Amino acid sequence: MELNLTTATGNVSEKALEVSDAVFGSGFNESLVHQAVTAYLAGGRAGTRAQKTRAQVSGGGAKPWRQKGTGRARAGTSRSPIWRGGGKAFAAVPANYAQKLNKKMYRAAMRSIFSELNRLERLIVVDQFVAETEKTKEMVARLTALGLHDVAIICVDPDDKLYLSVRNLPWAEVVDVDAIDPVTLLRHDKVLITVDAVKKIEERLA
Repeated sequence: MELNLTTATGNVSEKALEVSDAVFGSGFNESLVHQAVTAYLAGGRAGTRAQKTRAQVSGGGAKPWRQKGTGRARAGTSRSPIWRGGGKAFAAVPANYAQKLNKKMYRAAMRSIFSELNRLERLIVVDQFVAETEKTKEMVARLTALGLHDVAIICVDPDDKLYLSVRNLPWAEVVDVDAIDPVTLLRHDKVLITVDAVKKIEERLA
């Protein structure tokens, strides 16, 4: 199959890019895409929570008072969960929310996403996309000329100028082709991708 190339002015170029049907023309597997997105979001959770049990709280080695004769309830340590300053009875521990997703399933989900983006005309392919300066104003003008107002820009080794020119735009982001993920692809209305990035994705997902 062929992907249309878009010029800098937003028009469709006379040239077309030949790509694999398996990567950009497969069916949309909604349940698999949902599983990939859920697994990605779950893997991003920090799970950094921790409380100390009675064994981890410092102090409390000596018996607070003798066993009998004081009229008070017997106590063996001041670090008991029922004491102020003691440990937690059921302490929270660091959690790992990662979900296992096989590589074949992940690649199939990414193929499904790219195919659906292409089918819905949300995939914009350009020959190359570089920033001449770090000015955000100039980048806004370029994206507006392409009719893009909510976009993820996927390139191969994007330079600092491109990152800096897009950094202050809440509706746009630059992503290296090696760091693409299903959430980024689905979060934006359009995906602007260079020819080199398309070829690299095709090699990885074919």
